[in-house]
Amino acid sequence: MFTLTEVASLNDIQPTYRILKPWWDVFMDYLGIVMLMLAIFSGTMQLTKDQVVCLPVLEQAPEPVGGFLEPRPPATADSLWDKESIIGEQAAPLMAKRPPDSITPAVHLSSQSGTVGPPQPTGVRTKLDFQQYVFVNQMCYHVALPWYSKYFPYLALIHTIVLMVSSNFWFKYPKTSSKIEHFVSILGKCFESPWTTKALSETACEDSEENKQRLAGASTLLKHLSTSSEEGSPNQSAPVLNKSGVTFSVEKLVSEVPPMTILDKKDGEQAKALFEKVRKFRAHVEDSDLIYRLYAIQTVIKTVKFILILCYIMTFVASIDFDHVCEPEIKHLTGYTKFQCTHNMAFMLKKLLVSYIAIMCVYGTICIYTLFWLFRRPLKEYSFEKVREESSFSDIPDVKNDFAFLLHMVDQYDQLYSKRFGVFLSEVSENKLREISLNHEWTFEKLRQHVTRSPQDKSELHLFMLSGVPDAVFDLTDLEILKLELIPEARITAKISQMTNLQELHFYHCPAKVEQTAFIFLRDHLRCLLVKFTDVAEIPSWVYMLRNLRELYLVGNLNSENNKMIGLESMRDLRHLKVLQLKSNLTKIPTNITDLSPHLIKLVVHNDGTKLLVLNSLKKMMNLAVLELLNCELERIPHAIFSLTNLQELDLKSNNICTIEEIISFQHLKRLTCLKLWHNKIVTIPVSISHVKNLECLYLSHNKLEALPSSLFTLLKLRYLDVSHNSVVVIPLEVGFLQNLQHFAINGNKVEVVPKQLFKCGKLKSLCLSHNCIASIPEKIGQLSQLTHLELKGNCLDRLPPQLSLCRLLRRSCLIVEDHLFDSLPLEVKDSINQENTLSFPNGCKCLSDGR
Repeated sequence: MFTLTEVASLNDIQPTYRILKPWWDVFMDYLGIVMLMLAIFSGTMQLTKDQVVCLPVLEQAPEPVGGFLEPRPPATADSLWDKESIIGEQAAPLMAKRPPDSITPAVHLSSQSGTVGPPQPTGVRTKLDFQQYVFVNQMCYHVALPWYSKYFPYLALIHTIVLMVSSNFWFKYPKTSSKIEHFVSILGKCFESPWTTKALSETACEDSEENKQRLAGASTLLKHLSTSSEEGSPNQSAPVLNKSGVTFSVEKLVSEVPPMTILDKKDGEQAKALFEKVRKFRAHVEDSDLIYRLYAIQTVIKTVKFILILCYIMTFVASIDFDHVCEPEIKHLTGYTKFQCTHNMAFMLKKLLVSYIAIMCVYGTICIYTLFWLFRRPLKEYSFEKVREESSFSDIPDVKNDFAFLLHMVDQYDQLYSKRFGVFLSEVSENKLREISLNHEWTFEKLRQHVTRSPQDKSELHLFMLSGVPDAVFDLTDLEILKLELIPEARITAKISQMTNLQELHFYHCPAKVEQTAFIFLRDHLRCLLVKFTDVAEIPSWVYMLRNLRELYLVGNLNSENNKMIGLESMRDLRHLKVLQLKSNLTKIPTNITDLSPHLIKLVVHNDGTKLLVLNSLKKMMNLAVLELLNCELERIPHAIFSLTNLQELDLKSNNICTIEEIISFQHLKRLTCLKLWHNKIVTIPVSISHVKNLECLYLSHNKLEALPSSLFTLLKLRYLDVSHNSVVVIPLEVGFLQNLQHFAINGNKVEVVPKQLFKCGKLKSLCLSHNCIASIPEKIGQLSQLTHLELKGNCLDRLPPQLSLCRLLRRSCLIVEDHLFDSLPLEVKDSINQENTLSFPNGCKCLSDGR
């Protein structure tokens, strides 16, 4: 037999799951316990006391005793007790088992004396002994007693167990119990999280009129509070410029006074982890409705079970009776065919059955109510509308499927759970937490330590992969360059207006939002902006309205399908833009850029290997002074360039240009002074290059040149000539004509002899001859009195000329040569070169052959 403890364990659900048990489930659990106790009680009684007591029913005349017939009363249950058949010790147990009201003493009057004698038993002599009565009782228990009277306790026990299992199966089924376990765990942490309490208390504080007055008077504390950690701010979205147009939302320009409670770092980290858990749990649970369907199915099963139980109980309830007639067919053993039996548990079973039926009716009513609740409204949708109205978190999303059903179940326990849980579904709430944690971590002192100096000797701050922009950044009033990289929630507040020295902003994959006051400041003061993006839609729309912007750098995907999107808001408003750089994969110059043609000075297109086909729009940019078309797969010099009469510098680096016969057309570009044709496939330099008289810088490195034409050295204005990394064998003697030459790079070629005429270039400061086949350096190198940089490494030299000491400005750090060659110099020459240079040179000792 089961003990109560063992059976009750089926209903032993973890206490933490109680928040998912509505009142009807709790009530049904208690009803199940009562039914279980009733079944166990009735089963125990039946095992210990259940039996029937039977007496034979006479159907023939009695036999004579002593020659006379004794008168016999009718054969009834009360008259079947015979003196001789039940006298003695053997009859005692039977007498004890006979119902008290069935034993009536018989009184006999003596016919001889006429006086009242001792009471004499009356009845019919049955001639059965005790063992026969026991046998008859057992036979009739199984034959005459209805099955329902015998098995009712066991049926009640089985039904109760089935109902208990049905009530809690959704807590045990693996595919649902895992989700429920996570939900209960997360819900408990969300309810107890200090961040939840803080967020809700701030909401209540924001709604109070007293707090509004306090905020209005807090403007005088702005600067003081900017370096402290602010514990939240009014939940208003940052005013931003939408893609559809310029719309600003009204926002308070005063900072909120930090609440008294402050989250420590541990609480903040726990809250951030909860936001991540809630996000992942929602994504995992919202894609199915298994929990809802399983709960509905088990409720239907309980209802069907109730109807089935009620139907058959009402059918067999009448079969439980106290009196039964038994015909066991054992006449050959007892001499009797029919027996009259009494069932001693009938009265108790009827009482228990009535109680069981009453409990089942209540249970069934609750099941029907549960079904009505399940299908009365869509439980696979849950709206936080009420929470949104009561709090400042207006962005709490509605949920669906199993996530919604679990929240509906929690509401039956306590609606406060859902309200506190909703805090962790709000992006505004998460952003507030990030802002608080960020301001705690990135204080003014820490930011000051990260300020560096840029190559242009400007103060620079680079913030990488933060959750937002710390408020203390805007207190760095002397900052000149601010770089924000991979900051998804970058928000430029009105406090940026105090950064009066800010000149450059860099956004690397950082879709920044700006407040209205911040935008006005940037519009009037910002001079340089760099935006690196993945898709053109990530470019903030307010970029196109920075009317005082001087330089704009756009780095990202601007393919042919999205070219038009460059002018989403049109660039016409950028009236002061001078420099525009596009690093992308364009197939043509976007037409919107022509809006800038009247005032654009420099245009850079770095195309990352995508072929640039259409360049006709360049003709409109008559004021263009610098044009760079890099890595654009150009095969020839575009003809549109020859119309740019104001062009001063042209860079066609990293293309597929093989011939430059069109170079003669550059003679019409009177202002062209710098031509960069490096990193191409140019084989020869046409003689017509001599017509480009104004050239001062010529870059031809990393091509396939085998010879340098004499006409090249008629460009008497050349100051910089770079033909490194080609296949040049001979340096023409005409090189001596370049009296203005200051930098000459021919390293990485096949030169064998250095002509003495080269040293007639008296203004030469940098000479790069490394990695050639030079066997000796002429002694006339001493004539280069202004030489500051010399590269000789990688040749076939066996010594260096001692005349290097005459190059008074040359120092060891700028003499690139093997150590053993330098050591072979006379001691006084080495001392001359090794001595400290007290003079400063604008170009230092850097070799300007940038293509190396």
